[in-house]
Amino acid sequence: MAVHRLLLALTLAAAPALAEEVTFHPFDPARAEIGRLLFYDPILSGNRNISCGTCHHHETFSGDGLSLGIGEGGEGLGPKRTAGAGAAAIRKRVPRHAPALWNVGATEFERFFHDGRVSLSEAYGNGYDTPAEEWLPDGLPTLLAVQALFPMTAQFEMAGNVGENEVTGAVGDRIDLGWPILAKRVRGIPAYGDAFVAAFDDVTAAEDVTITHIAIALADFMGSEWRSLDAQWDAYLDGTPLAPAQERGRALFFGAANCASCHSGPLFTDHDFHALALPPFGPGRTRRFDPLPRDTGRMAETDDLEDAYRFRTPSLRNVTLTAPYGHNGAYPTLEGIIRHHADPLGALTAWTPDLAKLPDAPWLAAVDFAIRDDRREMARVAARVDIVPVELSDGDIADLVAFLGALEGGASRHGRLGRPDAVPSGLPVD
Repeated sequence: MAVHRLLLALTLAAAPALAEEVTFHPFDPARAEIGRLLFYDPILSGNRNISCGTCHHHETFSGDGLSLGIGEGGEGLGPKRTAGAGAAAIRKRVPRHAPALWNVGATEFERFFHDGRVSLSEAYGNGYDTPAEEWLPDGLPTLLAVQALFPMTAQFEMAGNVGENEVTGAVGDRIDLGWPILAKRVRGIPAYGDAFVAAFDDVTAAEDVTITHIAIALADFMGSEWRSLDAQWDAYLDGTPLAPAQERGRALFFGAANCASCHSGPLFTDHDFHALALPPFGPGRTRRFDPLPRDTGRMAETDDLEDAYRFRTPSLRNVTLTAPYGHNGAYPTLEGIIRHHADPLGALTAWTPDLAKLPDAPWLAAVDFAIRDDRREMARVAARVDIVPVELSDGDIADLVAFLGALEGGASRHGRLGRPDAVPSGLPVD
């Protein structure tokens, strides 16, 4: 069996890495359990009406099944989530697709979010480059813990709209001022306070709990909950043959289709950024001086024109479970996103709005696809393509889809601890 693995590593083009090459940050089970409760507890949202789990739910395999998320003000769960109604309805869609959380506790992750705006760096002297800059809380041990902080401060994700609550008001003054308010809420609930005292050596009383402890607990949960390295692919690397269509897809993936040039390593990502000319739509992730609802991707973080419209390569572990696909969920099927990779400009031209999974919100209709009428912006998107087109037959695409099915985990795809039935705040659990 060991010989078989060695031969694979030596003979396969773009040699695949083995699952045991993945290293994970350590986690504490007691802290992970606190994190599980907090992950599903709306107490961490400004209006106490949405949790991390709303958009990263076990039932939807750590995603939400939508092209663009429905955050603050929405109702329901997953693909059935609505944009809400009346004064509480959403004011804006979340600009990007909610990424799946598979294997995010791996040490190889050095950037998070589609544009990499949270990364390892010494730019601010605290080990991280983030939207909080020098105001990032102290004592955060991993990038995953850092990442956990920012959905709480995002207006249309969890913080809420201006004037609705003290959290979003504080964040409007400075990004870090909302976190102490949330920490005070959490430590004021006896069950949480007692749990933190038991799980953290530096917490001797509930009053000691800070947003740093909350972020660590969330990271210990996320990093341990969605580990998935038990797919058919892993059995294949141990000597179990793939099905014929999967084997043909494997040969294409690592060969003529050139997928592995970006989707490499045991998690099938190079963690880099690439421009694919994915069809733009939605409100965009605009900067203060952007005159239109566009999303320039990595360039918004680096201010480098070479990074225009580049987005982070996603991991393909469990990709069969986490439709739709692309940084904005432009394609509802794997076949669709593969065809786009094979012919980016042709697919950009052929794409139609009905492919987007957007819960109905008539008051946002004028914005949803407005960018597609801007000829200059569409030309800029089309001019930035980092991948080389390849010719794929219908059979080739079917075989690639079959191979991606071999990356779907076994029992791991359901998570480790699962969704809690109730949370200490007493608020509803999605």
